[in-house]
Amino acid sequence: MTVMETTGTRTDTCAGPPRQNRRPDGEDRYTISEVVAFTGLTAHTLRWYERIGLMPHIDRSHTGQRRYTNRDLDWLDLVGKLRLTGMPVADMVRYAELVREGDHTYAKRFELLQTTREDVLARIEELRGTLAVLDRKISFYADAGRALASERSR
Repeated sequence: MTVMETTGTRTDTCAGPPRQNRRPDGEDRYTISEVVAFTGLTAHTLRWYERIGLMPHIDRSHTGQRRYTNRDLDWLDLVGKLRLTGMPVADMVRYAELVREGDHTYAKRFELLQTTREDVLARIEELRGTLAVLDRKISFYADAGRALASERSR
């Protein structure tokens, strides 16, 4: 069972539409090096995600090699988005645990994601203020540069 499977009829969806160039379900077995190429994550990071419980148990081939599925890639897309929000790893692991526990955890997942959303909005506001300062400085230096160029051409 992958992290994304739940006990009810609804399934928790991930970050967005599936990427192109993926194999059809049933034939969607990827090696760790293929997942590295797809995601940009390192093999070390993928193994660490599995070890800490951020990824489910990954199926293995008869030779013991990890075999990831499209669902695993979708999950990694979501984890990447959560990382961009600044969500702590412990909260991401908690979210993964809640997903594995099933539909009865929707309220807890909602709370966790709502809190993260509020943090992201606060950071966006902070960045807007920072951008305004940068824009003022850029404008100042652009005006100063034009004034100097004008004086030199006289």
